[in-house]
Amino acid sequence: MPIGFRVLERTQVAPKALVDRFAKLPVANVSDSMSRLSAAGPDLRPMHREGGMAGVALTVRCRPGDNLMLHKAIDMAVPGDVIVVDAGGECTNALMGELMLAYAIKRGVVGFVLNGAIRDLDAFVETNLPTFAVGVTHRGPYKDGPGEVNVPICLGGMVINPGDIVIGDADGVLSVPVAEAEEILAKTEAKQDAETRQMKQIAEGTNDRTWVDAALKKLGCEFGSDSMGGACRRMPRCCGRPTSTRPAI
Repeated sequence: MPIGFRVLERTQVAPKALVDRFAKLPVANVSDSMSRLSAAGPDLRPMHREGGMAGVALTVRCRPGDNLMLHKAIDMAVPGDVIVVDAGGECTNALMGELMLAYAIKRGVVGFVLNGAIRDLDAFVETNLPTFAVGVTHRGPYKDGPGEVNVPICLGGMVINPGDIVIGDADGVLSVPVAEAEEILAKTEAKQDAETRQMKQIAEGTNDRTWVDAALKKLGCEFGSDSMGGACRRMPRCCGRPTSTRPAI
C-alpha cells in the first residue's frame, strides 16, 4: 500500500466511558498531568460558539488546500469521532465549509481539529459543533489527493494516533494516548479535586500562601528595604512617581 495515498482502519479505539470522563475535565489540568509537554499549538483556535470537545481521533493527512481524504474520513466516521486533519497549517484554501459540516453532524462526528482553514464561519458558529482551526478563508478546496486516513499525524509537535482521545476547550486542543489514558485520567481527577478544595479556601480566605516566600528563599531571593530609598530612578516623566534628585553614584 503506497505511503501518502492510503486509507486504513483503526486498530484500537478509546472506550466511550473513558472519553466521557475526560469530557468533564479542563484541558489545562489534563495537560498538567502530562508534564505540560504535549500541545497542538496556539494557532488552533475555536471556530464554534462555546463548549468543549471530547472524542476518539480519526486522523487525516492531506495536501494543503485539498480535502479529498477529509471527505473519505467523514464517510468512515462513527458517532463519537473527532476528525483530526494535518494539512500543513496552510490557509490559502479552506478544507471544509457548511455542507461538509452538516454531513459530519449527520454522521455523528463530535468535533474537528483542522491544521488549516475553514469557510462558512457563520455555520460553524450557529451549529456549535466543536471545531478548532488555524484560520478562515472564502477560497474553496481542491479534491485531487493525495492523502492518508488513520495514520499517525503530528500537530505542533504533538503526535495523534488513530483511536486516541482528543479533547479541546477555549485553551486549545490535546491528544491523550490510549495506552496511558487511565493513568493520566487518575492524575487529572486528583488534581481537579485539589483545585476544587483550593477554590473553596480562596472563597473562605483560608488559602495558605506561605509557599511563595518559602520558594523565593529556597531560590536565594534577598529580602529587605528598597535600595533606592523608595524613589524612582527612571527618567523624568516615566511614571506618576517623583524622580530622584540625588546625583548618580
